[in-house]
Amino acid sequence: MRALVVTNMYPSAERPALGSFVRDQVHALQRIDGLDVSVDAFSPGGARSYARAARDLRRHHAGETYDIVHAHFGLTAWPALTVAARHRVVTLHGNDLHDPRSRRITSAVLGRMDLVATPSADFASDVPGARSGRRRVAILPCGIDVERFRPLDRRDARRRLDLDPDGRYLLFPYDPSRPVKRVERARELAARSGTELLTLGSVEPADVPYWMNAANAVLCPSDWETFGLACLEALACDVPVLARPVGAHREALAGIAGAYCGEWDSERWLAALAPHLAADDPRIEGRMRALEFSADTMAARVATAWRWLASGGQPPPLYSPAEAPTEPSPGVSSS
Repeated sequence: MRALVVTNMYPSAERPALGSFVRDQVHALQRIDGLDVSVDAFSPGGARSYARAARDLRRHHAGETYDIVHAHFGLTAWPALTVAARHRVVTLHGNDLHDPRSRRITSAVLGRMDLVATPSADFASDVPGARSGRRRVAILPCGIDVERFRPLDRRDARRRLDLDPDGRYLLFPYDPSRPVKRVERARELAARSGTELLTLGSVEPADVPYWMNAANAVLCPSDWETFGLACLEALACDVPVLARPVGAHREALAGIAGAYCGEWDSERWLAALAPHLAADDPRIEGRMRALEFSADTMAARVATAWRWLASGGQPPPLYSPAEAPTEPSPGVSSS
C-alpha cells in the first residue's frame, strides 16, 4: 500500500519541535511491513502558504495515484486534494476546529474525506456531526517516542541541566506564553509549595527528556488538550504527573498510584503534590501505561484504518464519541 502524508506540522531546521509527533508517527508507519509511506511537509502560514502548497503538491506528485493520502491538520486537507488518491484521511489537531475561521474552512472539507480522525474522543466530540452520529470519527493519536522518553537518573539529569541535585523542581511542559496551558496555575503551585518552576518554552527537543526526569513532578493544568503528549511523555519517564481531565489524561492516568487527574483546585493539587516533594527520588509506575500510547502502537491503529479503507471491508475498532466503549481499550480514548 502506497500512502502519502501531507502536513504543515513537521520539524524543520528553523522549528525543530514543530509537529515532532507527526514525524514520529510517519517513522513508525514506515517501519510497518507492507506500507510504502512518504511525507510532503510545508511550512505553516496564511492563505498564500496553502495555495503554494497546493501548486507544489500537484507538481511533485503529477501522474501518481496513492492508495491513501492522509492530511494532518484540517486546513492541510485542502491542498492535499490536488494529489490523486483512492482514499483520503484527515487527522484534526486542535486549532483547526477551535479557531472560528479555521473551523469554517476545515468543516467545509470534511465531506470530501473518507475518514476523519482525532487524537482523543474528547476532541472528537467537537467534530461537526460527531455527536449526532452523522459522522464517524476515528481515534488515531500520534503517540510518543518511548525510546527518547524513558527513566533517566534524576541527579544525572539535573547535573546535565546545571540544576541543584538536591533541589525541588516542578516542570510546566509547555511554552508559558500559550494562555490555554495556564502557566499561572503552575506558578501558584510552585510558590505555595516552595519549589522552583521549570518551563519548556525555548528548550531544545533533544533535551526535553532530561527536563522531565529532573523534575519532582510534571504539571499539566491546561484548559484543553487534543491529546496530551506531555502527560504521556512524563509517564514514560516514570515521573509523577498532575493533570486536568482533558484530552486523553483520564485514560492515561487512571489507576496509576501517585498520579493525579482532577479539575483545578489548588488545595487538592498541593495535597497530591506533597509526597513527590518529600521524596528523595519521586517516581511512579507509569511507563507500562505509556507504552500503550507509543508511536508504534498508535501507528498500527492508523495502518488498520488505512487497510480497512483499501479493502472496503468492515470498519476497524476505531470509535466515534457515540460508539466509544465504556472501558477504553489500549490506545483508545473514550468520552
